[in-house]
Amino acid sequence: MSEEAVPQQGGPAQPKGLLQQMEELMASLNADLSALDADLQSAGSTGSGSGSGEEGGATA
Repeated sequence: MSEEAVPQQGGPAQPKGLLQQMEELMASLNADLSALDADLQSAGSTGSGSGSGEEGGATA
């Protein structure tokens, strides 16, 4: 019976840790996407096609 209690105690602790990690990663991703969006919007306002063209040229 004690063996059954050990996974139950360890089980709930893992998802909480994973959930916290997921929330931190999502917050970081959201910040990165916001910065990228701001960069793309500023590039779009200075040159309508040059921003995307530069990225395409660097990739190709």
